[in-house]
Amino acid sequence: MTKHQKRLSVPNSWPVERKTETFTVKADAGPHGEAGVPLLIVLRDVLGYVDNRKEARYALNQDNVLINGKAVSDEERPVGMFDIMAFTERDEYYRVFPGDGGRLALTAIDEDSAGSKLGKIVNKQHITGGDVQLTLHDGETLVVEDASEYSGDDSIVVSNDGEEIVAHFPYEEGALVTAVDGAHSGEIGTIEEIQVTPGSSSNNVLVEQDDGDGFETVEEYVVVIDENFTGDDE
Repeated sequence: MTKHQKRLSVPNSWPVERKTETFTVKADAGPHGEAGVPLLIVLRDVLGYVDNRKEARYALNQDNVLINGKAVSDEERPVGMFDIMAFTERDEYYRVFPGDGGRLALTAIDEDSAGSKLGKIVNKQHITGGDVQLTLHDGETLVVEDASEYSGDDSIVVSNDGEEIVAHFPYEEGALVTAVDGAHSGEIGTIEEIQVTPGSSSNNVLVEQDDGDGFETVEEYVVVIDENFTGDDE
């Protein structure tokens, strides 16, 4: 199987120029599915820390690059929405956040904020033993004894070791959200109304914004956040 990806066919979330060259690196299998951006692209094309794959491999072998608290050695490891990137030697920390046009962007955060990451609950099911397993947007799973307070489309903040839920943001009218896909990707506002659509069609979400514009999108495209995830506190 080829390790290359044609630039013209990469997902919209990939922050690469499509017409400068024919190919770019292909992401390994891993979290975030097809939307995951290879780490090499972040290091080379977004941050400019390396010029090529060889330099990226050398940098990663120093164990100074962490994703969600774990050292990464694979330059093709997918990076995606709300991942936490730490460059310990540089003392730099970033949260992957939706940018304009659906492209992933990096928001600088402090070291304390880098100890946990946000996840959207996309599935909730009972498992053997009576516990409940929550599945997050990036494929991570978390087992909880009492899941009565958690619902689909809620967001939780999980410590990097995956053992503690440090915050919970219910999906409801009045919640602060960001769009992570579609025409309004990267925009932030407050849920004004959740319009339930009968049948199998997606629910619509009306989002109001401080500037008075607001927007409408489908339920799958919004993620509940709080002010600490907007970058406004930097």
